Parts: sequence; structure tokens; C-alpha cells
Amino acid sequence: MLLKSNYKCLIASTSTLHQEDYLEYLLPTLIDFFKDTNKILFIPYARPGGLSHDEYTAKANSALASIGKTCIGIHTFTNPIEAVYNAKGIFTGGGNSFVLLQQLYKYNLLDALKKSIETGTAYLGTSAGSNICGLSIKTTNDMPIVYPPSFNALGILPFLINPHYLDTKPDLKHMGESRETRIKEFLTYNNEVVLGLREGSWLAMEKEKIHLRGKLSARLFYKNTIEELASGVELNQLLNELKI
Repeated sequence: MLLKSNYKCLIASTSTLHQEDYLEYLLPTLIDFFKDTNKILFIPYARPGGLSHDEYTAKANSALASIGKTCIGIHTFTNPIEAVYNAKGIFTGGGNSFVLLQQLYKYNLLDALKKSIETGTAYLGTSAGSNICGLSIKTTNDMPIVYPPSFNALGILPFLINPHYLDTKPDLKHMGESRETRIKEFLTYNNEVVLGLREGSWLAMEKEKIHLRGKLSARLFYKNTIEELASGVELNQLLNELKI
């Protein structure tokens, strides 16, 4: 698996851990991650809970202000493509992945985002903002409340993401499908690789390498196999060894 040499991405399962403030668990990491800029272009298109773009940008701004960073919503620019190319740091927040992808297609931003990331712009994604880093958003947990022109996404990762991955609990009374079951269903019809990211975990992409970070392990699904990945593992090396 060959990566572009200038990638600098932090791809997180979630923005908020239980009983913590927005981005709180990531802030110590983000100080160094965004060290080259104090102004971050925020993409609020996923609109969690139906928040307006202004409300969502204010929420991100409040969190990042604590480490001396300022968020500027992409929706405030008359030319959002130019805003992406001029940005030194980009943050795409979580919410609904279908809404986010639809808006990125609407404003012709996918290509600009990918090129910007490939040239070294620091990119932070949480939840839906992480989903779009994969080959497609087909393994999202979100409802398809809008219909984007395609499910294909940025493709800066050579696999798909399932953020907020939850393990099956034997004593749980819920009799519906587990995340594991749904991903297995997906792989029955698709010959791809899916990474289940648990809450508080993230992928750190820097230059040619992808590392799993955070306190928890992650689950890698492919063919008829599930691999439990320990925090700190180098994913590109692992994928090469597994020949997937």
C-alpha cells in the first residue's frame, strides 16, 4: 500500500467522549498537530442534530480557542474551493455522512480537499469527517436522509471506516444486528477492507505511515477474517503483510 508522502491527517472515531467536553480528549494532540497555523478552516456541512452552520462553527471555535486556534466556517467564503486551497489546517466535523458528502459534491470540494491533503495541509476529521477519508461512506452508521450523487469519498485511506464501532454485549437484550453483523453483510457483497474505530481511537497519518492511536484497539474486517489491532500498530505495514 503506497501513500502520498505529504499526508498529515488525524482521523478520529468521535469528537466527544462520554462525560467530556467537545474535542476535550483530542486537544493535547491537536496542539502539536496544528502547530503550523492558528487559523483552521472548519467544514460544518454534516450538521449534527440539525445545527446551523454558524452554530456548529461556534461550537468548534469554542473548543479550539482553548489551545489558541480560531475556526472559520467554509460556508462564509464566496469561493469555498479557494478557501480549501489557501487553508493550512482543515477540520471536518461529524454529523450525518450523507449530508456532508452531498454538500461536498454540491460545491465541487472533494477534489480540492484531496489535493490539499496530498500537499500536506493538516486535516482533522471526526465521525462523518473521518468517514469521508475512506474509499466510500458505505459503512457509516447514519441514516441516508439525503442522497449524494455518489457514495465515493476522498479515498485517502485504502479502506472504509466504521466510526463509533460498538462491540456486541452478550447480556444486551437488543436482538437486532450488531455492528459486526452489519459489516459482515457488507463484505458479502463488497471485496473491501473495513476498519471499526472504537470511541476515543484515531488514525494518525504522517507521510508514508498510518498508526492507530488512543487507548483502545480497533477491528479490521476483510474477506472472512477479523483482526483485532492493538493501539500503536502501523496499519500500512500490516495491510502489506496481510496482502490486502
